Amino acid sequence: MTGKRTAYIFPSLLTTGGMFFGFYAIMAALTGQYERGALAIVAAGIVDGLDGRVARAMNATSAFGKEYDSLADFLSFGIAPAVLIHQWALVPFNRVGWAGAFLYAVCGALRLARFNVQHYVGDERVFKRYFQGLPIPAAAVILVSTLLFHVEMGWELPKVTGGDIGAWAWLPLILVYALGILMVSNIRFRSMKDMDWHKSRPFLTLVGVVVFLAVLTIHLAVTLFLLSWFYLASAFHSHREYRQLLAEGKEVEEDEVKDFTV
Repeated sequence: MTGKRTAYIFPSLLTTGGMFFGFYAIMAALTGQYERGALAIVAAGIVDGLDGRVARAMNATSAFGKEYDSLADFLSFGIAPAVLIHQWALVPFNRVGWAGAFLYAVCGALRLARFNVQHYVGDERVFKRYFQGLPIPAAAVILVSTLLFHVEMGWELPKVTGGDIGAWAWLPLILVYALGILMVSNIRFRSMKDMDWHKSRPFLTLVGVVVFLAVLTIHLAVTLFLLSWFYLASAFHSHREYRQLLAEGKEVEEDEVKDFTV
């Protein structure tokens, strides 16, 4: 019995670790340590990718764990990136910047709520291959990778008090609005859950992971920026592929659950 309880606790501890990184990112943003906050959100994303897999591997999935993970995601990938991006780049835009950060956070909450509802009452096959709307962890990584890339390139942002707003300063503002809308959109993004590379080609998967970690270590900001934006751009292909599969009758019908997009 003790071993079974431990199996259920361990994934929740990982989820708590992800929440810690999200909370740390908020505190770092409020004290002007923007790069540390961005890296903390990246760390939260890594932990978020592990807790579910660990729970399934240990046969310790539960309704409590799913809800707890959803709340952790809202903190780490909804609230934390919104606060971080606002403190870093949106303050000079006054109410427009504040509204953009709020919109991002609300859309993140709606994205999570819609996913949870669909996950319980929808067709599971829909979610194995495609996400409806941009996943909130991906949106957060796109935001923070843009921050890190911005800093890496040395592009100037407007000061909090006075100064002209340069061209590069508009990118974070436009991005925070766009990502919020994409999260609650009907655009399909590949989930990669149907690709069992680790089962069919374990050695190549291991080599790929090692190469990825090596490149990430060499140039974290550039690698994250390119990968996250490539995933964002891939929506053009994945949504077209999804519509084509529907038209050919090779995929399930449109979601049966009520659409919660705004």
